[in-house]
Amino acid sequence: MSTVDLEENADRKETLASIVYDRLRQEIISVAVPPGEKLHIRSLCERFDVGLSPVREALSRLSTEGLVAQSDHRGFAVAAMNETDLVDLTRARCWLNETAIRKSIENGDAAWEESVVLSFHRLSRTPRFAPGVETERTGAWEIAHRNFHTSLISASGSDRLTRYCEQLFDSAERYRHVGRKAGVKGNRDKEHRELMEAVVARDAETAARVIKRHFERTADLVREVLKRQGT
Repeated sequence: MSTVDLEENADRKETLASIVYDRLRQEIISVAVPPGEKLHIRSLCERFDVGLSPVREALSRLSTEGLVAQSDHRGFAVAAMNETDLVDLTRARCWLNETAIRKSIENGDAAWEESVVLSFHRLSRTPRFAPGVETERTGAWEIAHRNFHTSLISASGSDRLTRYCEQLFDSAERYRHVGRKAGVKGNRDKEHRELMEAVVARDAETAARVIKRHFERTADLVREVLKRQGT
Protein backbone atom coordinates (compact mmCIF):
# COMPACT_ATOMS: atom_id res chain seq x y z
CA MET A 1 0.00 0.00 0.00
CA SER A 2 1.40 3.40 -0.99
CA THR A 3 1.95 6.32 1.36
CA VAL A 4 -0.99 8.12 -0.24
CA ASP A 5 -3.23 5.09 0.33
CA LEU A 6 -2.13 4.86 3.94
CA GLU A 7 -2.87 8.55 4.51
CA GLU A 8 -6.29 8.25 2.87
CA ASN A 9 -7.07 5.19 5.00
CA ALA A 10 -6.03 7.02 8.16
CA ASP A 11 -8.14 10.05 7.20
CA ARG A 12 -11.17 7.80 6.60
CA LYS A 13 -10.79 6.13 10.00
CA GLU A 14 -10.52 9.53 11.65
CA THR A 15 -13.66 10.71 9.84
CA LEU A 16 -15.58 7.60 10.87
CA ALA A 17 -14.39 7.98 14.46
CA SER A 18 -15.61 11.60 14.47
CA ILE A 19 -19.02 10.57 13.15
CA VAL A 20 -19.42 7.91 15.86
CA TYR A 21 -18.09 10.33 18.50
CA ASP A 22 -20.44 13.16 17.52
CA ARG A 23 -23.57 11.01 17.39
CA LEU A 24 -22.86 9.04 20.55
CA ARG A 25 -21.82 12.17 22.41
CA GLN A 26 -25.09 13.91 21.58
CA GLU A 27 -27.08 10.86 22.65
CA ILE A 28 -25.25 10.74 25.98
CA ILE A 29 -25.65 14.49 26.65
CA SER A 30 -29.37 14.40 25.81
CA VAL A 31 -29.74 11.28 28.00
CA ALA A 32 -31.10 9.33 25.04
CA VAL A 33 -28.55 6.76 26.20
CA PRO A 34 -29.08 6.53 29.98
CA PRO A 35 -26.36 6.82 32.62
CA GLY A 36 -24.68 3.54 33.48
CA GLU A 37 -25.64 1.79 30.25
CA LYS A 38 -22.99 -0.57 28.92
CA LEU A 39 -21.46 0.38 25.60
CA HIS A 40 -20.56 -2.83 23.84
CA ILE A 41 -17.99 -2.17 21.14
CA ARG A 42 -19.21 -4.80 18.70
CA SER A 43 -22.82 -3.66 19.07
CA LEU A 44 -21.74 -0.10 18.32
CA CYS A 45 -19.78 -1.32 15.29
CA GLU A 46 -22.93 -2.93 13.92
CA ARG A 47 -25.10 0.03 14.75
CA PHE A 48 -22.85 2.60 13.09
CA ASP A 49 -21.64 0.20 10.39
CA VAL A 50 -17.97 0.82 11.12
CA GLY A 51 -14.95 -1.19 12.24
CA LEU A 52 -13.43 -1.56 15.69
CA SER A 53 -10.89 1.25 15.41
CA PRO A 54 -13.34 4.17 14.90
CA VAL A 55 -15.53 2.97 17.79
CA ARG A 56 -12.56 2.55 20.15
CA GLU A 57 -11.28 6.00 19.19
CA ALA A 58 -14.69 7.58 19.78
CA LEU A 59 -15.07 5.89 23.18
CA SER A 60 -11.57 6.94 24.17
CA ARG A 61 -12.37 10.58 23.38
CA LEU A 62 -15.63 10.40 25.31
CA SER A 63 -13.79 8.87 28.27
CA THR A 64 -11.35 11.78 28.25
CA GLU A 65 -14.32 14.17 28.50
CA GLY A 66 -15.82 12.25 31.41
CA LEU A 67 -18.96 11.26 29.51
CA VAL A 68 -17.96 7.59 29.34
CA ALA A 69 -16.41 5.48 32.10
CA GLN A 70 -13.84 2.81 31.28
CA SER A 71 -13.03 -0.22 33.39
CA ASP A 72 -10.37 -2.85 32.73
CA HIS A 73 -12.82 -5.60 33.58
CA ARG A 74 -16.17 -4.16 32.52
CA GLY A 75 -15.27 -2.23 29.40
CA PHE A 76 -17.09 1.00 28.58
CA ALA A 77 -20.30 2.44 30.05
CA VAL A 78 -22.05 5.80 30.05
CA ALA A 79 -20.80 7.79 33.04
CA ALA A 80 -23.03 7.63 36.10
CA MET A 81 -24.99 10.63 37.35
CA ASN A 82 -25.70 11.42 40.98
CA GLU A 83 -26.16 14.30 43.40
CA THR A 84 -22.57 14.24 44.62
CA ASP A 85 -21.24 14.55 41.09
CA LEU A 86 -23.70 17.34 40.29
CA VAL A 87 -22.54 19.35 43.32
CA ASP A 88 -18.89 18.90 42.34
CA LEU A 89 -19.62 19.74 38.69
CA THR A 90 -21.53 22.90 39.60
CA ARG A 91 -18.77 24.07 41.95
CA ALA A 92 -16.14 23.61 39.23
CA ARG A 93 -18.32 25.38 36.63
CA CYS A 94 -18.77 28.36 38.94
CA TRP A 95 -15.06 28.67 39.69
CA LEU A 96 -13.91 28.43 36.09
CA ASN A 97 -16.67 30.53 34.51
CA GLU A 98 -16.35 33.29 37.11
CA THR A 99 -12.66 33.55 36.23
CA ALA A 100 -13.32 33.33 32.49
CA ILE A 101 -16.02 36.00 32.43
CA ARG A 102 -13.94 38.36 34.58
CA LYS A 103 -10.96 37.99 32.23
CA SER A 104 -13.20 38.41 29.19
CA ILE A 105 -14.60 41.68 30.53
CA GLU A 106 -11.04 42.81 31.25
CA ASN A 107 -9.65 41.79 27.84
CA GLY A 108 -12.63 41.93 25.50
CA ASP A 109 -12.85 44.60 22.83
CA ALA A 110 -15.90 46.16 21.17
CA ALA A 111 -16.20 43.27 18.73
CA TRP A 112 -16.41 40.80 21.63
CA GLU A 113 -19.04 42.93 23.35
CA GLU A 114 -21.06 43.01 20.13
CA SER A 115 -20.80 39.23 19.80
CA VAL A 116 -22.30 38.80 23.27
CA VAL A 117 -25.17 41.17 22.48
CA LEU A 118 -25.83 39.45 19.16
CA SER A 119 -25.77 35.95 20.66
CA PHE A 120 -28.16 37.10 23.39
CA HIS A 121 -30.48 38.58 20.77
CA ARG A 122 -30.50 35.32 18.83
CA LEU A 123 -31.15 33.32 22.01
CA SER A 124 -34.02 35.57 23.07
CA ARG A 125 -35.62 35.35 19.61
CA THR A 126 -35.30 31.57 19.25
CA PRO A 127 -38.35 29.48 20.28
CA ARG A 128 -37.48 27.54 23.41
CA PHE A 129 -39.95 24.69 23.06
CA ALA A 130 -41.24 22.55 20.25
CA PRO A 131 -44.85 23.45 19.33
CA GLY A 132 -47.24 21.95 21.88
CA VAL A 133 -44.49 20.23 23.87
CA GLU A 134 -43.29 22.34 26.80
CA THR A 135 -40.68 19.81 27.95
CA GLU A 136 -38.99 19.39 24.55
CA ARG A 137 -36.57 22.19 23.75
CA THR A 138 -35.85 22.94 20.11
CA GLY A 139 -32.46 22.10 18.64
CA ALA A 140 -32.11 25.71 17.50
CA TRP A 141 -32.58 26.95 21.07
CA GLU A 142 -30.03 24.45 22.40
CA ILE A 143 -27.47 25.76 19.89
CA ALA A 144 -28.29 29.41 20.62
CA HIS A 145 -28.04 28.76 24.37
CA ARG A 146 -24.63 27.14 24.06
CA ASN A 147 -23.38 29.90 21.74
CA PHE A 148 -24.46 32.58 24.20
CA HIS A 149 -22.58 31.00 27.09
CA THR A 150 -19.51 30.48 24.91
CA SER A 151 -19.57 34.12 23.81
CA LEU A 152 -19.49 35.31 27.43
CA ILE A 153 -16.08 33.75 28.05
CA SER A 154 -14.58 33.83 24.56
CA ALA A 155 -12.30 36.82 25.30
CA SER A 156 -10.68 35.30 28.40
CA GLY A 157 -7.37 35.01 26.57
CA SER A 158 -7.06 31.30 27.36
CA ASP A 159 -8.19 28.70 24.83
CA ARG A 160 -7.62 25.99 27.42
CA LEU A 161 -9.89 27.71 29.96
CA THR A 162 -12.58 28.14 27.31
CA ARG A 163 -12.38 24.44 26.39
CA TYR A 164 -12.65 23.38 30.02
CA CYS A 165 -15.71 25.59 30.49
CA GLU A 166 -17.33 24.15 27.36
CA GLN A 167 -16.61 20.61 28.50
CA LEU A 168 -18.25 21.30 31.86
CA PHE A 169 -21.16 22.91 30.02
CA ASP A 170 -21.78 19.64 28.19
CA SER A 171 -21.53 17.62 31.41
CA ALA A 172 -24.07 19.95 33.00
CA GLU A 173 -26.35 19.58 29.98
CA ARG A 174 -26.81 15.90 30.85
CA TYR A 175 -28.21 16.90 34.22
CA ARG A 176 -30.36 19.62 32.72
CA HIS A 177 -31.88 17.08 30.34
CA VAL A 178 -32.66 14.81 33.30
CA GLY A 179 -34.58 17.71 34.81
CA ARG A 180 -36.30 18.42 31.49
CA LYS A 181 -37.48 14.83 31.16
CA ALA A 182 -38.85 15.00 34.71
CA GLY A 183 -40.91 18.07 33.80
CA VAL A 184 -38.75 20.73 35.46
CA LYS A 185 -39.53 24.12 33.92
CA GLY A 186 -36.79 26.41 35.15
CA ASN A 187 -36.67 29.74 33.31
CA ARG A 188 -33.35 31.57 33.35
CA ASP A 189 -34.14 34.16 30.64
CA LYS A 190 -33.85 37.04 33.11
CA GLU A 191 -30.37 35.90 34.13
CA HIS A 192 -29.27 35.67 30.49
CA ARG A 193 -30.26 39.31 30.05
CA GLU A 194 -28.52 40.30 33.28
CA LEU A 195 -25.34 38.62 32.05
CA MET A 196 -25.49 40.45 28.74
CA GLU A 197 -26.12 43.78 30.46
CA ALA A 198 -23.25 43.23 32.90
CA VAL A 199 -20.91 42.62 29.95
CA VAL A 200 -22.03 45.80 28.20
CA ALA A 201 -21.56 47.73 31.46
CA ARG A 202 -18.15 46.05 31.97
CA ASP A 203 -19.31 45.10 35.47
CA ALA A 204 -17.22 42.03 36.31
CA GLU A 205 -18.52 41.68 39.87
CA THR A 206 -22.15 41.53 38.78
CA ALA A 207 -21.37 39.20 35.88
CA ALA A 208 -19.51 36.77 38.15
CA ARG A 209 -22.29 36.85 40.73
CA VAL A 210 -25.07 36.28 38.17
CA ILE A 211 -23.33 33.44 36.35
CA LYS A 212 -22.74 31.65 39.68
CA ARG A 213 -26.38 32.08 40.66
CA HIS A 214 -27.45 30.99 37.18
CA PHE A 215 -25.61 27.68 37.44
CA GLU A 216 -26.58 27.02 41.06
CA ARG A 217 -30.30 27.60 40.55
CA THR A 218 -30.44 25.19 37.64
CA ALA A 219 -28.47 22.62 39.64
CA ASP A 220 -30.81 22.99 42.63
CA LEU A 221 -33.81 22.12 40.46
CA VAL A 222 -32.08 19.02 39.11
CA ARG A 223 -30.94 17.96 42.59
CA GLU A 224 -34.56 17.71 43.66
CA VAL A 225 -35.21 15.37 40.73
CA LEU A 226 -32.21 13.22 41.63
CA LYS A 227 -33.38 13.01 45.23
CA ARG A 228 -36.82 11.82 44.11
CA GLN A 229 -35.16 9.25 41.87
CA GLY A 230 -32.88 8.11 44.68
CA THR A 231 -29.63 8.79 42.78
